[in-house]
Amino acid sequence: MGTRLMGSGRAGIGLKQDALIRRASARLRHALPGAVAGIIAAGFGVAVAELLAAATRPEAGPLVAVGGAVIDATPTPIKELAVRELGTNDKPALLTGVVVAVALLAAVTGILGRGHRLAVVIGAAVLGAAAAAAALARPTGTPFDVVPSLLGAAVAGLTLWWLLRRLGTAPVAPVAPVSEAQPVSSFDRRKFLAAAALVAVGAAVAEAGATGVKRVRGGAAARSRADIRLPAAADAGKPVPAGVDPGFVTGNGDFYRVDTALTVPRINPDTWELRIHGMVGNEMRLSFEDLLRRPLVERVMTLNCVSNEVGGPYIGTAKWLGVPLASLLAEAGVRPGADQIVARSAEGMTIGTPTATALDGRDTMLVVGMNGEPLPLEHGFPVRMLTPGLYGYAGACKWLTELELTTFAKFDAYWVERGWAADGPVKTASRIDKPKPFARPEAGPVTVAGVAWAQRRGIKAVEISVDGGDWNPAELLPVPSIDTWVQWRFSWKATSGPHSLSVRATDKTGAAQTAARATPFPSGATGLHTITVTVA
Repeated sequence: MGTRLMGSGRAGIGLKQDALIRRASARLRHALPGAVAGIIAAGFGVAVAELLAAATRPEAGPLVAVGGAVIDATPTPIKELAVRELGTNDKPALLTGVVVAVALLAAVTGILGRGHRLAVVIGAAVLGAAAAAAALARPTGTPFDVVPSLLGAAVAGLTLWWLLRRLGTAPVAPVAPVSEAQPVSSFDRRKFLAAAALVAVGAAVAEAGATGVKRVRGGAAARSRADIRLPAAADAGKPVPAGVDPGFVTGNGDFYRVDTALTVPRINPDTWELRIHGMVGNEMRLSFEDLLRRPLVERVMTLNCVSNEVGGPYIGTAKWLGVPLASLLAEAGVRPGADQIVARSAEGMTIGTPTATALDGRDTMLVVGMNGEPLPLEHGFPVRMLTPGLYGYAGACKWLTELELTTFAKFDAYWVERGWAADGPVKTASRIDKPKPFARPEAGPVTVAGVAWAQRRGIKAVEISVDGGDWNPAELLPVPSIDTWVQWRFSWKATSGPHSLSVRATDKTGAAQTAARATPFPSGATGLHTITVTVA
């Protein structure tokens, strides 16, 4: 008797489990077509919006607009984490995240829309309004910028409505005892799949069109850049000394890029204009040709990003060609009290630079050339600003269009608004490049080498410590100026086993690089670069 009861109980449990599985399967069969319809419809709408934006104003594309809004709203620690972990892949990762978020919202809208068509209207309206608001909120936003997002939302909503009609109305059945069968809607699967395939093809065609238009625009910008013939520098400055190791000057293709632009601005140099205004006696407007007709200077200078961690890669040295900013400001006539230059980019970035750094004799310039060719598109073509001795966020605005003389009391630039220090002087730092971390060199003489920098002060000494022992001087290679990094090398008599190598630099004021660890935020990382190797 007991055995039969136990067996009956297990059978009952098994029946309930089977019913639960059937019920879950029924709900999935109900939800999946709606989710697919929502995603396909949203993809079509986004593709149409991107095509319109590509043909008119690429900055108005909904993905770029939303991505830009996400960047602006992201807390600084998360931004720093993204730069540190993803490097130059941070932008593709962000856009991928935006696409995934849109797909999830579209899927939910499609599922809810099967039973409640009002959900389609609400979902499309919310997505369209969010993207339009993001586009309009961009620093360079115009009233037209809402059009692609609103059109895309309308297309997505109408398309989803049409696809859901092919599915039929099938509200999810209310909760019922697990033993009861759940009603499952029936629909013409072949008709729905044909409709979905038609929309998917339309989305693919629209996206291909958007990509093609962007490629044409990019090609035109590249051709405009290729057609430029830069004049020779009136002042070529000191060349890179003989005897330095290869790699003292960083190639354009290897130079780091850190900025917030999700798409590289494509600027026609023939229509580009720089406006110098604000607290000046003589407002100026200059064309690209106006700049090229001025006496140009060429300088080898190192530029580094404040986001660079100790030992990090976001630093490079190039031969820059440009117009000294001091001469332009002299013509404009800077008024007393104007202690800040606000540089504005074509994509809306603002960079605040102390006015004194353009007038104290350093080679602050408006750059038109990099390593013997016009600026690459991704590095600020046609004109960027460069201020030796300051991190990029405080003195190196790309895609420059405007310089406003103002005060720090009146205006906080983009990064200062987010808590970064206002002045941004480069800190003394050094890095071990050879051997690489976790390398396994042979016992005996091993060359340890790297770079050190302290722009505007110069490097007086570099020292190496093995396993926390005494500091030993490294050999410094020659440099063209105090505004570049210094290559150094040290001959180490390596013995078998694991070892740690640390480097520290001392600038020409006599101040040694601090060993205290600090994160890049808010004024640049500090600490000593240390690597571990195992000698065979």
